[in-house]
Amino acid sequence: MNLCNRNFDRKDAGTGILKPLFKELEFHQVRKHSQHTAGDAFMVHKDSKNNRLLTVLSDGLGSGVKANILANMTARMAIKFAEADTDFVHYAKIIMNSLPVCQVRKIAYATFTVVDCRPDGSVQIVEQGNPPFILLRDGESVEIPWKEYGGSLGDYRKLRVYRFNAQPEDRIIFFSDGVTEAGMGAAATPLGWRNKGCADFIRNVVSNDPMVSARVLAQHVVRGALQNEPTRQACDDITCGVLYFRTPRCTLLASGPPFSKQRDPDYAHIIHSFEGTKIISGGTSADIVARELGVGIKTDLFSFRGSGLPPISHMEGIDLVTEGILTLTETLNLLEGKPSPAQKNAATLMNELLLNSDVIHILVGTQINQAHQDPSLPMELEIRRSLMRRIATTLEERYLKEVKLEFI
Repeated sequence: MNLCNRNFDRKDAGTGILKPLFKELEFHQVRKHSQHTAGDAFMVHKDSKNNRLLTVLSDGLGSGVKANILANMTARMAIKFAEADTDFVHYAKIIMNSLPVCQVRKIAYATFTVVDCRPDGSVQIVEQGNPPFILLRDGESVEIPWKEYGGSLGDYRKLRVYRFNAQPEDRIIFFSDGVTEAGMGAAATPLGWRNKGCADFIRNVVSNDPMVSARVLAQHVVRGALQNEPTRQACDDITCGVLYFRTPRCTLLASGPPFSKQRDPDYAHIIHSFEGTKIISGGTSADIVARELGVGIKTDLFSFRGSGLPPISHMEGIDLVTEGILTLTETLNLLEGKPSPAQKNAATLMNELLLNSDVIHILVGTQINQAHQDPSLPMELEIRRSLMRRIATTLEERYLKEVKLEFI
């Protein structure tokens, strides 16, 4: 799941020019191996009116259905209180005090971390019971001062509240104790992975790949936790969220020839002049661009053989060239949550490029392809305009991408 909020401005240290920063939010989760339901909840609310991004990670007591109910209840309360834009510390105390302590295990019914990002780049993080978050800045973990508040019940529970301003390339990594306690009792990690082990691991990942996305980093952390378990199975629910402040990554997805042939030069110019990753989906579209720009197309007939989709092609200046409707339909399926195939293909490549982007410009040619009006074709072969609208909607609503849909 990839969640991207709109930008706020920061001045570039070298030029003094205001540069947009995007907040890329991603999480990855593995449930306890013996359970069918995760006991951790991860919820996100995008406040478009005030341009805020709110996210909550809650860990319910135990595992399975009971923990899932407790975690989801806590996360929903936290989101509702936080979006009210009042004194959230006050409401966090209410949440903490409303969740009783288990009389047997003497621990809270649920813990939570709330991350509140404002359009001016200010961040407030409230933690109760979850492991402390990690702020990675300039390749190093940075300690942020906090204020601590006790509850009204006089028990052990405390709230930690952090406030700071985000900087370009900051990464906030927060997780349930299934991460920090992974491998507990093993010879290499008798006390578990702990925050220090996580921080060291994250620094190494980012050092090896400074451009690593929030999505991939969250996956790395969860897999790293699993590697610490002697059986390589999750002994608890494992959830990791990553918030990455960065300059936007832009992608253009073009498919379909323009309605009028007189617009072919404009179509090619839009694609050629775009600054970012470029994808062309459709043989006719690729032919138009190649003709107008005077470049060649080479189809790789042996690419992804047996994958069920047509092969990709190569064109100078274009990052990915694919067949049209079949590949777009499969890409939509992947975006909507269909499991990725074991073998890579054109759709998995397109899906990866789209998910690693923040701003996506979808350029749709409106010339009707009569082949796709044949009623004998499978229902999933939608006409291009409807298919591209669904891709745009999925990217906006499921992944909170900023999408521009343009018809030509």
